[in-house]
Amino acid sequence: MSSSIGLEQQFGANNYSPLPVVLTKGEGVYVWDEEGVRYIDMMSAYSAVSHGHCHPVIVKALSEQAGTLAVVSRAFYTNKLGVFLQKLCEITGFDKALPMNSGAEAVETAIKAARKWAYQVKKIPENKAEIIVCEGNFHGRTTTIVGMSSEPQYRFGFGPFAPGFKLIPYGDIAALEKAITPQTAAFLVEPIQGEAGIIVPPKGYLKKCAELCKKHNVLLICDEIQTGLGRTGKLLASDHEGVKPDGLILGKALGGGLLPISAFLTRADVMAVFTPGDHGSTFGGNPLAAAVGAAAIDVLIQEDLVSRAAKLGDYMLKSLTSIQSPYIKEVRGKGLLIGVEINKEFCSAREICLRLLKEGVLSKETHHTVVRFAPPLVITEQQIDKVVAALSKVLI
Repeated sequence: MSSSIGLEQQFGANNYSPLPVVLTKGEGVYVWDEEGVRYIDMMSAYSAVSHGHCHPVIVKALSEQAGTLAVVSRAFYTNKLGVFLQKLCEITGFDKALPMNSGAEAVETAIKAARKWAYQVKKIPENKAEIIVCEGNFHGRTTTIVGMSSEPQYRFGFGPFAPGFKLIPYGDIAALEKAITPQTAAFLVEPIQGEAGIIVPPKGYLKKCAELCKKHNVLLICDEIQTGLGRTGKLLASDHEGVKPDGLILGKALGGGLLPISAFLTRADVMAVFTPGDHGSTFGGNPLAAAVGAAAIDVLIQEDLVSRAAKLGDYMLKSLTSIQSPYIKEVRGKGLLIGVEINKEFCSAREICLRLLKEGVLSKETHHTVVRFAPPLVITEQQIDKVVAALSKVLI
C-alpha cells in the first residue's frame, strides 16, 4: 500500500472511500499517479475542473494575484472583487451576486435570502416560511442542508434538523403545485440531479416549475453548482428550457479548478433584503478568489467551452449508447454530464470504476449503481473514443 494512502487512513477521518490511486500531477484532461501512470480524468472533481487541470491562464492569474494581495476580508474594498462580480452578473444576466467559498455556503446563502424575502416582501408570518425541495437532491453537507435530504445516510446521526422544508418527488409538476401554500417562500431545485445519478427530468419540467412559481409569487432557485458554467452544453442547464430563475447558485467550475469559489445570484430586490451584518464570509470574495474567478469566466468564453460541451456531449452520448452490453441499464445526461447506470444483477458501479482504473480511466460511482462521466470540457473526440473503448472492454 502507498505511504500516502496509509497516512490518509491513519490521520484522516474515514468519511470518504477513494479509489486506490494516488494522484500527483494534472494537465488538461490528464492526471498522473505517483508511479507516473497517466489517466484520463472523467470526474473533473465533480465539475470543479471544467477548464482542465492547471489551465495556464488561470494559474497565471492565481500566481500573480497571490504575490500581490490574497486575503483582507470584506472589511475593506479591493480592486478585484467588483470586476469579478460584474463579469459574473453580465454573463448570467443577474443583477447582484453574493460571493462565498463552497457550494454549500452558497446554498445556505440562498436559503437565508429566500426566507428573509418571504418575511419582508411576501409578508409570510415570521418563522412560517417554507422551502420546497426534491427527493434525491444534493445541495451540500451542512446540518441544515442534510436535514432536507431524502438520503438516509446523509441524515443518520446528525439531527435534530431545522424545520421549514417540504420534500416532493423530482420531475413531478403536479407534486409541486400541490405542495405550494401561502407560506411557500421558494422552490430549490437542480435542473439535472447530479449526485442522485445524473437524473434528467421530463422535458418541459423546469419551464412549468417557473410558471407555477411566478403564479404563486414563489422564488425559483436553481442549484447549478454542478450543472452551471457550460457543463450541460448551455451556459446554465436552465437555459435548455429558456428559464430565468429568480435565484441562481454557482460553485465548483467558478474556481477554475484551483480554488473553492461560489456565489448566489439574484434580482436586485431580492438581494436588497441583506444589510451589513446579516451575512458574510471571511474568505468569500477575497481578491485571490476574485482574480481566479474572473480568469475562469474569461477562459470559458474565449475557448468557447460551452459549445464544446454541447458538441462533445452529443458525441459521447451517442458513443456510449452504441455499446451493446447487458451490464448497461441506461445511459443518460446532457452535454458532458453523463451517467451510465449499471445493471446491479451483474456487478456494482464501483467494480466498473475499479476496472476502468486499470485501463487508465478515472471515474467514480454514485449510489453504487451509476458510473459518472463528467470530464473537463477541453476533452477531445479522440480521448472520448479511448474512454468508450475502455468501458466496452471492462463490461465483460
